[in-house]
Amino acid sequence: MSNDPLSIAIAEDEPLLLQDMAEMLQSLGHRVVGTAKDGQELIEICERHPPDLVITDIKMPNLDGLEAATALREQRAVPIIIVSAHHDRELIDRALENHVLAYLVKPVKEADMVTAIALVQRRFKEFEALRQQADDLRQALEDRKLVERAKGILMKRANLDEQQAFARLHKLSRDRNQKMVEVARMILTAEEAFKPT
Repeated sequence: MSNDPLSIAIAEDEPLLLQDMAEMLQSLGHRVVGTAKDGQELIEICERHPPDLVITDIKMPNLDGLEAATALREQRAVPIIIVSAHHDRELIDRALENHVLAYLVKPVKEADMVTAIALVQRRFKEFEALRQQADDLRQALEDRKLVERAKGILMKRANLDEQQAFARLHKLSRDRNQKMVEVARMILTAEEAFKPT
């Protein structure tokens, strides 16, 4: 569990609850970068002062907390805790669909908030690591496809077998001090240049 202070944006349409939550978070050592009375204002705050964590009510005027969570997720990945007076299965399902990492029912006790923040931080780091791993795998697959296409071109143009074409790609990569995928891109670009129009 991390004790590092976080920058947190809060949205709550009830002024007294908003103030209480801001004070609670500050007493826990966190910095409140902005408070909002609706989802639209929350989005604007997060654009101006990107937080480490967002805590939002669900039912608010203009734009509810879940709609704001969706919009925020499209801008950048940020962990979100939903706070609601309603323990409603439909709202919980909507929260899960919007990748909300914790759901607290009002009134929120300090101990529950501390636990939720620690849990959300941990889960978010795990999700980000998995997302990065998936991105890396996608990129590796795309790179592999380019290398395979370049290998096919070498096999056809230089009358090489697969092993020889791979060895040629590897040698070009070493000689030019470039990644194999970069050499493959050059071969594919050259092949495109010689295609009849």
